[in-house]
Amino acid sequence: MKKVPWMIVVCEWIWKAILVNWCWFAFTILGLGVLGFFPASAALFTIVRKWLRKDTDIPVLKTFKDTYFKEWKRTNAIGLVFYGIGLFLFIDLRIVDQVMTGFLANLLYIFLYILVFVLLLSVGYFFAIYAHYELSNKGYIKQAFLFALTSLPSTVLIVIGLTVIGYAINQYPGLTAFISAVAPALWMMRVCLSRFTALERRAQQQ
Repeated sequence: MKKVPWMIVVCEWIWKAILVNWCWFAFTILGLGVLGFFPASAALFTIVRKWLRKDTDIPVLKTFKDTYFKEWKRTNAIGLVFYGIGLFLFIDLRIVDQVMTGFLANLLYIFLYILVFVLLLSVGYFFAIYAHYELSNKGYIKQAFLFALTSLPSTVLIVIGLTVIGYAINQYPGLTAFISAVAPALWMMRVCLSRFTALERRAQQQ
C-alpha cells in the first residue's frame, strides 16, 4: 500500500477540523442558538471522541447531521435543566447587584460565581459523558455535576487547555471560524477519556 504523504494527511485533518467547526456553528444557528447549542455540541463531542479512539474515517457532515437530529429532543430536554439553573443563578446575581451592598454582597458574589463556574464546567463534562456513556437523563446530569465537583486534576487540565486556546483565539481572532468549537471539544474529550479509562480500570479491579 502506497504511503500517503504527511502533508496531505495534515491538510485532510485541518479540513476535517474546520468542517466540524463550521457544522457546529451552522447547526447551532439552525436551532436558533438556544435549541441548537446542546444537540450541536453533542454531535461535535461524538465526532471528536471517534477521532480520539482512532475511528478517523467517519464522514464528518453525515455523522454530525445524523447525531444532531437523533439527539435533538433528548439533549434539549437535558439542556433545559442546565438553562434553568443558569437562569436561577443569573437572577440571583441581579438581585445581589441591585439590592445588597457591603461585605455580605461581595461574599454572595463570590459564592454565586463559583456556582456559575461549576455549572459551566458541568455542561462541558455533560457533553463528554453523553458521547461516551449510555445513561438516563437524570444520570447524565448527576454525573456531570459529580465530575465537575470531584475530578480536580481533570478540571485543572481542562481549564489550562481552554485558557491556552482562548488566549490563542484572542491573539488571532481569525481562528474563531476555524477552531473555536472543535479545539476546546478535542481537548476536553481527550482529558475526559483519560479520566473515564482510569475509572473503568478501577471499577474492574474491585
